[in-house]
This record gives sequence, C-alpha cells and structure tokens, in this order.
Amino acid sequence: MSITIHGQWVLASGSKHRAKQLISAGIHAQLISPDCDETPVDGEAPQSRAIRLANTKAGSVVNRCPEGSIIIAGDQVAHMGGHLLRKPGSVERAIEQLSASSGQWVSFESAVAVVHHGQSCCELATTRVKFRTLNPDMIERYIKAERPLDSAGSFYSEAVGGWLIDAVDSDDPTALVGLPILTLGRLLRSVGADPLARLPTA
Repeated sequence: MSITIHGQWVLASGSKHRAKQLISAGIHAQLISPDCDETPVDGEAPQSRAIRLANTKAGSVVNRCPEGSIIIAGDQVAHMGGHLLRKPGSVERAIEQLSASSGQWVSFESAVAVVHHGQSCCELATTRVKFRTLNPDMIERYIKAERPLDSAGSFYSEAVGGWLIDAVDSDDPTALVGLPILTLGRLLRSVGADPLARLPTA
C-alpha cells in the first residue's frame, strides 16, 4: 500500500536515490535542480563542505517554490584520511577509489537542510564504513554490475554494494544512502512540518 504524506514537498536535488528515500517514507516531492557551485574550497573540512552545500542547495530554490513549500536538500561528502572521495564519473576512477578503500574505514558526511515558512535549519549525520579487503576481480565485477559512477565512494550501500563492506558505524543508519531520514525527521518537527501529523486521517 502506498502512503502519501500531505504537503507541498520540494526536494532541491536531481538525485534519484534521495527521491526514492523520500517516496519510501511517504513523501512524494517535486524535484527542482538547485543552482549550486560544488567546486571544493581550499582547506574546508568535509563536514563544513556538506553543510554548506546542503544549505546552498535549499536556499537556491526558495524563489522557485510555491508559497508554503517544505524544501529539503541534502549533500554527502565522502573522505578517507582527509582526502575527498568525489563521484568517480568513470570506471577508471571508481576502480582507483575502491582499491584505495579496500580494508579501510571511510567516512561519509551526510548533511540535510530544511526551509519552511522562512525558517531554515541544517544538521549533519556522520557514517563510518569499514570496507572488506577487495581484490581487483571483485572490484571490476562490482563496477560492471552496478556502474556506481555517480556515487561518492563508488558504491551503492543499499544495493549490490552492500556486499563490499564489513561494518557500519552511525547514529542514523539511513544516512549512508544519501539522505539521513532520522535526522530529517528532527528538522521537520523543528519547523512545524512533522510528517506523522500530515498523514491522511481517512
């Protein structure tokens, strides 16, 4: 049974993964691509980068949304040993990333921002992932199977990529997919947009 939570929801993103997360939670949002320069800033910490980009994405669509909209935006930054792991964009870069991550802990900083009725807020959820030891054959088979070229860290944890990892450490287990739903729930309640209060009554 499909459940729809009432409200004018907007997701400031073109990410099909974040949109699917919201749909699974009953929120069918209008997708509006944000106007956001994602060029790295020298010396910026991964956590600060994720928060800055989530806030920028949310703010960039405010004037394109109907009055009363509940705007949601997210950004995820992966890093290992202080080195950013950006979306690979090519098979070669995906192989490089997963080879470097083999047997290592990688951190994913997932920021989510909410704007509603002039109120704005943002919060960060950090997830640490321990990759299993991966050999070249495993990596090449995985990349061929799932083509994770638009995912920071070069894998999709919610799909076949889950077999690449041994452990996950996070207060919000939903964050690794891209949008920290538990964190989002707290933010929505803080701006008077509790999803449970918007469920249909009949």
